[in-house]
Amino acid sequence: MHQKILILDFGSQYTQLIARRIRETNVYCEVHPCDASRRFIEEFAPIGIILSGGPASVAEDETPRAPQIIFELGIPTLGICYGMQTMAAQLGGSVENAKTREFGYAEVATKVQSSLLRDIHDRTDEKGEGILDVWMSHGDTVNVLPPKFQVMLGNAATPIAGMADEERKFYGIQFHPEVTHTLQGKAILERFVHEICGAGYDWNMPDYMEESIGRIRSEVGRDEVILGLSGGVDSSVAAALIHRAIGKQLTCVFVDNGLLRLGEAQQVMDTFSRNLGVKVIHIDAGKAFLDQLQGVADPETKRRIIGREFIEIFQREAAKIANARWLAQGTIYPDVIESAGGKTKKAQTIKSHHNVGGLPDTLHLKLLEPLRELFKDEVRELGLALGLPHDMVFRHPFPGPGLGVRILGEVRHEYAELLRRADAIFTEELRISGWYEKTSQAFAVFLPVKSVGVMGDGRTYDYVVALRAVHTEDFMTAHWAELPYTLLAKISNRIVNEVRGINRVVYDISGKPPATIEWE
Repeated sequence: MHQKILILDFGSQYTQLIARRIRETNVYCEVHPCDASRRFIEEFAPIGIILSGGPASVAEDETPRAPQIIFELGIPTLGICYGMQTMAAQLGGSVENAKTREFGYAEVATKVQSSLLRDIHDRTDEKGEGILDVWMSHGDTVNVLPPKFQVMLGNAATPIAGMADEERKFYGIQFHPEVTHTLQGKAILERFVHEICGAGYDWNMPDYMEESIGRIRSEVGRDEVILGLSGGVDSSVAAALIHRAIGKQLTCVFVDNGLLRLGEAQQVMDTFSRNLGVKVIHIDAGKAFLDQLQGVADPETKRRIIGREFIEIFQREAAKIANARWLAQGTIYPDVIESAGGKTKKAQTIKSHHNVGGLPDTLHLKLLEPLRELFKDEVRELGLALGLPHDMVFRHPFPGPGLGVRILGEVRHEYAELLRRADAIFTEELRISGWYEKTSQAFAVFLPVKSVGVMGDGRTYDYVVALRAVHTEDFMTAHWAELPYTLLAKISNRIVNEVRGINRVVYDISGKPPATIEWE
């Protein structure tokens, strides 16, 4: 049994980042709703609890509160942002609407040497106080401390930016340690889980692999499993993990939906069927998908159509496998978060994912999602532990709907062909220049607009593609990659010259937020 940290979610878009940071410290944690029952919390038996941020205001009535039992268990508790505020209110302090809101970068000064922040700072000021560079996002503030608490941190805008009750090991911080903008955030969370909660270092991918293999064998028994293999990192790692667990009981269904990258179908078949010995059924369904997408421009509708078509194909294939009882998918945490499909059901839906939300009753299959609780970096670690090739494991993510969400508006065969070739040139040049490994995700987007150009002495009126490349650690926030101008010029020149039908290339310099990584 792993030592466990319980994260209670009050609806923040960044709650899962807390979980990711905790797991980076080799400690197991889970995220559950802030209104989890007393019985659940007692049975979960955490060695520490973290209360997340959230969009509500503690200063208002009928907003979420932490279960009272967490303050009675005698275990360390850390409140972050809203979590700190509800802790303060529930333990006898008070919260008010702040006179000065803080969103973004801020500096806070250490007021007492607490166990949580001892010797953790970015620099010291002339008074000898430790200064932390942090990321704030709050409109309310704690204005009266609960009994037994001391001010741990503060600044002019937020005098109580941190509070501590050392005797009960209760701590609250107004800023967000889980985001990379808080430079000492990882150190703070490490201090909390290892020194204050007393957690060991028993969460790692090799052990998780063995545990997961055991769970899959126990769950599946002698049943057959079918898996939708896309060739992307997630489905590839899921296939390798399940194959390691049950061998020939796994059948992978690789659907060529007509929206794959250049040469991808052949690459997938070569890797899995020929090299890894996995049973793979290859279905060429490009025409069926493109027919269903004809005239459809709305991105959510496109995603639903593509997801529905996948299910129908799996249903037909499952019927051919006599003992098929499970459909396996490479669903991971970020898919669940963005679809508001997590356990809390509190986050706002950003975009739906075709592999999130359960299965129709008509499919008559149970769902097997061995990666559902893992972040992308953990999936890559698991892939390496399973012995998958490095190039496959560190391949850039590719969305389940494929080029269907990288073609803005209606999806047409001619658009897909143009985009495939432009995207292949972009990827090739990134690899040659060494920038592929330096970026987390990079791809081309087809824009269904034409612009005037000139080639030689002639006028052209052709389509536009946008290039997108980002740096990210967690795929929940991202910065655009500052590719060299000379590289962008070379890529643009090749695309315009080699892909007849495209005469203009633009580069996307939007971060996430406010944009998403994919355009649709």
